[in-house]
Amino acid sequence: VARTQDIHIFKSVSTRSEAHQELNAFRRKQDTALVIRGDSLEVCLEYYEHELMELVAAAPAVVCCRCSPEQKAAVVRLIERHSGKRAAAIGDGGNDVSMIQAASVGVGLVGKEGKQASLAADFSITQFSHVGRLLLVHGRNSYKRSASLSQFVIHRGLIITTMQAIFSAVFYFSSVSLYQGFLMVGYATVYTMLPVFSLVLDRDVTGQIAITYPELYKEL
Repeated sequence: VARTQDIHIFKSVSTRSEAHQELNAFRRKQDTALVIRGDSLEVCLEYYEHELMELVAAAPAVVCCRCSPEQKAAVVRLIERHSGKRAAAIGDGGNDVSMIQAASVGVGLVGKEGKQASLAADFSITQFSHVGRLLLVHGRNSYKRSASLSQFVIHRGLIITTMQAIFSAVFYFSSVSLYQGFLMVGYATVYTMLPVFSLVLDRDVTGQIAITYPELYKEL
């Protein structure tokens, strides 16, 4: 949260009318972060789930404190369903396992609370400060390499398929292969192996530049 942004602490509510008043109070504020407790979150999700998710999506930051493991997992699923995007959950304890498993990507921290979170997560790190490098450097490189490799495989298949289709059309669609079997196998493996390694190991910028300029991640 920036210094110019305000923080709205959601009051403890237990009824539908109280939740409605607090949501309206937060709606009138612009560019304000939200802090809400688990008991108030449960009441709001019961009566005003859609309205709450709209306010949460527009807020610069939201802090849900004193939440049960089931509430954490429910929040992650609601965010993914409401926004249509994938969510990443980061946790360091056993009470974060359900949240990590509910998210599209789970990151577990190995700390004093044990290894339950790291064992249940997709990625395991030892310090929270490593999250930035995990996303901005390794995540960006993995995204670019996977996209480039997918395009290469598609184009490689289109080339040989187009040639075979033209050959069959010229010879009245006879069931004759343009190339022998071992040439087809070699084309998909040995003959086109070097471009695959070059795409997998490709890196356009260094890790330090990717961390210094996070805007590069948005250009993907």
